[in-house]
Amino acid sequence: MFEIINETQEKISELKTIEKFIQFVIEKENLENCLFNIILVDNDYIHKLNKEYRNIDKETDVISFALEDNSDEVKLEFRVLGDIYISVFKAKTQSIEYGHSFLRELAFLTVHGLLHLLGYDHMDKEAKKIMFQKQEQLLNEFGITR
Repeated sequence: MFEIINETQEKISELKTIEKFIQFVIEKENLENCLFNIILVDNDYIHKLNKEYRNIDKETDVISFALEDNSDEVKLEFRVLGDIYISVFKAKTQSIEYGHSFLRELAFLTVHGLLHLLGYDHMDKEAKKIMFQKQEQLLNEFGITR
């Protein structure tokens, strides 16, 4: 189960498609009994998060807080994966910069954040290759292409 929370003043018509895409990803990844949130925020908010939690004093496009990374976790009947924060402004500007739709960028950032919650990373060349191939595969299979 997941929830998309729009903390911005933006009306985002793409959210219904993002919901369907995330449901598709959940099924493809065989995720059961898991909880996570996708929180859409503005640049100021994500800047504060990036500074406070990553010690990086600038905005970013997506930040994931994976609760399963915490060694103090309590074992429950369901998995509490964590939260994904996405800057709507960065998603819009990056979609223009990369020459694809806002939907494509929002879906990319969402699946990128979800894969981080599931333990994927891009800290080295091989891990990055695996994670980015999985992202592209999921986006393409759902039909969200460049």
